[in-house]
Amino acid sequence: MGEDRKRILDRVNSPKDLKSLSVKELELLAEEIREEILGTVCESGGHLASSLGVIELTIALHYVFNTPDDKIIFDVGHQCYAHKILTGRKDRFKTIRRFQGLSGFPKPDESEYDAFGTGHASTSISAALGMAEAMRLQGKTNKAIAIIGDGGLTGGQALEALNQTPSKLERTLGNMMVILNDNEMSIAPTLGGISRRLSRAVSGPRALRVVKIMRRIASPLPKNVQYWISDLNRRWRKSMLGFFTPGILIEAFGYHYIGPIDGHNLGELIYSLERAYQIEEPILVHILTRKGKGYCYAEENPVDFHGIGPFDLKTGNGKKMSKVKSYTEVFSETMLQLFSEHPNLVGITAAMAQGTGLDRVAEKFPDRVFDQGITEPHCVTFAAGLASQGLRPVVAIYSTFLQRAYDQILHDVCLQKLPVIFCLDRAGIVGEDGPTHHGLFDLTYLRALPNIIVMAPKDESELRNMLRTSLEINQPVAIRYPRGAGLGAEMEGEPKVLERGRGELLQKGRELAILAIGNTVYPAFAAGQMLKEQGIDAAVVNARFAKPLDQELILDLAGQCGVLVTVEENVLAGGFGSGVMELLEEKGVQGVKFCRIGIPDRFIEQGTPAQLRDFYGLTAPKIFSRISEFLKSGKK
Repeated sequence: MGEDRKRILDRVNSPKDLKSLSVKELELLAEEIREEILGTVCESGGHLASSLGVIELTIALHYVFNTPDDKIIFDVGHQCYAHKILTGRKDRFKTIRRFQGLSGFPKPDESEYDAFGTGHASTSISAALGMAEAMRLQGKTNKAIAIIGDGGLTGGQALEALNQTPSKLERTLGNMMVILNDNEMSIAPTLGGISRRLSRAVSGPRALRVVKIMRRIASPLPKNVQYWISDLNRRWRKSMLGFFTPGILIEAFGYHYIGPIDGHNLGELIYSLERAYQIEEPILVHILTRKGKGYCYAEENPVDFHGIGPFDLKTGNGKKMSKVKSYTEVFSETMLQLFSEHPNLVGITAAMAQGTGLDRVAEKFPDRVFDQGITEPHCVTFAAGLASQGLRPVVAIYSTFLQRAYDQILHDVCLQKLPVIFCLDRAGIVGEDGPTHHGLFDLTYLRALPNIIVMAPKDESELRNMLRTSLEINQPVAIRYPRGAGLGAEMEGEPKVLERGRGELLQKGRELAILAIGNTVYPAFAAGQMLKEQGIDAAVVNARFAKPLDQELILDLAGQCGVLVTVEENVLAGGFGSGVMELLEEKGVQGVKFCRIGIPDRFIEQGTPAQLRDFYGLTAPKIFSRISEFLKSGKK
């Protein structure tokens, strides 16, 4: 870009400013937005590959449609960076994903252009269908446009929404549109039967008749011409996978199909979307994009550049590399060992093999690791089926995504007391991805279920022990652990089997007992030492188990100290502290002063984990201050 040319982006303050630009200017604008996104994400991290892949599509949508009256719903939502830049937030874009800055996902209370809050996959078509119906009832003719990837389309909710549409055809008319963003990947390569079903169509009777005709034409011709026709046939069959068969499948759902379209050709995109705008029936526009478009490292390795920390723009290398192993790495290494020792152990994940660490296990044991795509409910019931036949399934899913399979955990696993092991990565405060990704509810939603054991390690060494322990328990088990680097705990020797439902007394005391669980244990221990320095004799306990609780230890401390404080990185409602209070009530213990420290009854915004833990009082100094104030207040 010439330094003397004023940026087109400087002239664009809302989607209305796009209307006066030529296609050539829009193409230049796409490159300027690409530079803006790269310049910001390399400094602060974020969802890069997906955002780079939809820049031209986002420009075309805002150029053709009349937002915010026309509603754009991004499935998952992590690809909304260009959308935010174009909708009046370019001056704040460098604050994206930062504490008290812009959200990394669509957020309706941030902008009227963010029509629907998203953060989990496969929800956009349902939301758009609801909006389309609302528009019809209100006599409006605007569009509700769902943008969903080929990975998101494999999710059950997306297919349920597609299946509902035919019954609404006469009523929704032109209000409904789906954009299928086909980049052949979700986070990991797209899996499942849809692509296989599509491919069968090019082997069907009609396709085979075309092949036979071409062979018949070629048979009397010279060999080199026959070879050329054969190659043409091969390429034709391949192209049909992306053109002919998706149209058949989508129209079977009752949609008018347009595509496939080059998702990086602005002229073609605008023409096709303008054509689609005029069609008064539900439409699916099939576009082909490339994740990481315009940045070679992201194009070559879109999985690593899906969600990335700060990196060197010139080399693509990460800037901050912790030498301490992450909890995910420790999980992966421990699984490799346990898989070698236990031939009945199998792994399951939902399009997150790399994120959960099961990818390394799959390399060594490919027949025993199942990546089921974005299908969390199916993953859980699939695991239940495996467990019912004597296998030991390990379901590795992020805490926030396991919420989507709650009924399956209850009905298919816990009700039947099947020995499924749930490994909940990214539990607690996750960081810059914000409220849709924090894993702050799992202690609550799991603790309420009968038959399940719920554990949380204080460090990465204890995670190893809990993974080993889970194999000794013949019932459902859940282990929740945080994102990121561990504490550098020593991990020599073999993982140990922990006694079920037994906590660990880290520091003796007779005036006060602090009961902490998971990654709040070390801050709570440090706070306990600070209290000791102030002359307050505080005991500190690593609870280990949220269910069952160590009743004997807790009741002894309640009787000795008369003051209990619980600390957890989970919502207070129904969490670990609630469980301790329920125990005291159940046992008829009275006169105990009680203080719960944890996450309040609200959704937690984005920010670094350190910022958020400090803000919500989960650091050692803040725990110390809270306890000191509590003791002075004399509250019960």
